[in-house]
Amino acid sequence: DHRDRHSFPTRRSSDLRGGGTDPGGTGGAGGGGGRGAGAPRTAPLGSNEELSGVGPAGNDALVEALRAAMIAYTPDELIALANKEFAWCDREMLRASREMGFGSEWKKALEAVKNKYVEPGQMIYLVRDLAREAVEFLEKKELVTIPAMVKEDYWEEALTPAMQLVSPFFLGGSTIQVSSPANSMTMAEKMESLRGNNMFFARATVFHELIPGHHMQGYMTQRYRAYRSPFSTPFWTEGMAFYWEMLLWDLGFTHTPEQRVGALFWRMHRCARIIFSLSFHLGKMTAKECVEFLIERVGHERANAEGEVRRSFNGSYEPIYQCAYMLGALQFYALHKELVDSGKMTNRAFHDALYREGNMPVEMVRLAVNGQKVTRDYRTSWKFYAFMG
Repeated sequence: DHRDRHSFPTRRSSDLRGGGTDPGGTGGAGGGGGRGAGAPRTAPLGSNEELSGVGPAGNDALVEALRAAMIAYTPDELIALANKEFAWCDREMLRASREMGFGSEWKKALEAVKNKYVEPGQMIYLVRDLAREAVEFLEKKELVTIPAMVKEDYWEEALTPAMQLVSPFFLGGSTIQVSSPANSMTMAEKMESLRGNNMFFARATVFHELIPGHHMQGYMTQRYRAYRSPFSTPFWTEGMAFYWEMLLWDLGFTHTPEQRVGALFWRMHRCARIIFSLSFHLGKMTAKECVEFLIERVGHERANAEGEVRRSFNGSYEPIYQCAYMLGALQFYALHKELVDSGKMTNRAFHDALYREGNMPVEMVRLAVNGQKVTRDYRTSWKFYAFMG
């Protein structure tokens, strides 16, 4: 496992230290109640020093981590890739904004969506209903086989205010952990929690965390090819969960412009994660600049942007973890085009195979599903992103 070669501890899907996997939201709740794991305890909360955590990894560590994850691109190429995806998001966000009557002022459309939240105490019912909506869509479209038990064997918990400092959205797995206001929060903190987890943002994070995302992943990997667990990677775990967001967009799961804005917020967020995390580790951006980037470019609430940056650099995750969402998704997306769009497999057969091959680098999943043999001297060369160059 390549993660053992670095001094950057990472969280696997089965690690539940105050949280599940980080799927839709911002993951892991470790880090000492909001302090960066490597930052001095005297550093003020929200300062550049505190947000920087263990500090930049450097180019060599990034290159080695990408090689071990079987990603055949350089850090600079990945930043360029993220900017290309961001441009698509920008166009779609402007289209949705115009449909909502805000013209080119997309941040006003985003504000309108943020203000459509449920009353305090009602989030558990919203999560329940959104989970059922996603399952119904998956089954109607015959996209994947969902074991009956998967629909029943999870529960909800509330994230504490301290946990929300590093996980301002949802976490998932056997339990879906939900960010929501608590009586110990200030009114401003309560509003940021409500607005940052509004009805339309939550629509994607719930199925990302549960079905067909992390909850179903955990259920299936315990039952199929569990011996591959030493090779588990966030490019499979986070990448597959976000891939479902992309595929459901293509299949019409988002009907209204408000729903599209909610989905696009997360897509922009995943683009931004590649850009700010790699730029920080390459020494091109400071932690505070990463916060401002998330606020300005994606439209985050400040507290949520700080939580995102804090958890990214506090040592709980390896330096390329934040890249895994979009890059893994694009790998699965390319594989879907290769096998399903070509007519070689149905959606159901394809997706069932993904879960049953186990958690390992997506390039290895590709070889397995295609029935290809792997030589001992195999080296990654898959250029999965069609729009580079």
